[in-house]
Amino acid sequence: MKFRSLVAAALIGVSGMSLAYAAGEPQVVRQGMMKKVGGAVGEMAKMVKGETPYDVAVAVAQLQIIADTMSTYPDQFPVGSETGFESEAAPAIWTNMEDFKAKSAALQTVAANGVAAAPADLDAFKAVFGPLTKTCGTCHETYRLKSS
Repeated sequence: MKFRSLVAAALIGVSGMSLAYAAGEPQVVRQGMMKKVGGAVGEMAKMVKGETPYDVAVAVAQLQIIADTMSTYPDQFPVGSETGFESEAAPAIWTNMEDFKAKSAALQTVAANGVAAAPADLDAFKAVFGPLTKTCGTCHETYRLKSS
């Protein structure tokens, strides 16, 4: 009985260490960051589509998540992290890093400007949301691998 407990504890420990190791990998970190951005865009899209009522506090909070995330996002693409962990990062990132950083900075700026504007109503928010999603798409066109 004690042997089984020891083996079970060892297996749990090893799997926990594997998860902790993977969590620190840049591919995993950047995927988590994009999930945050995607979640924020999703929450805002619900307001734009009329699925949820427009709430300036929620909109500003979601824009702030994007601005904060994008401030360090390009740092998660060191040489050697081009593949692995089901990365959707296109090789073009590493061959054109300055443009990638510029596109990331553009998204950060659009989001930060939206925070500063704090759009009071849905129409004003739509004027922020459209350029935000266009900026996202511009980067994805070049720097995200297409799913098959």
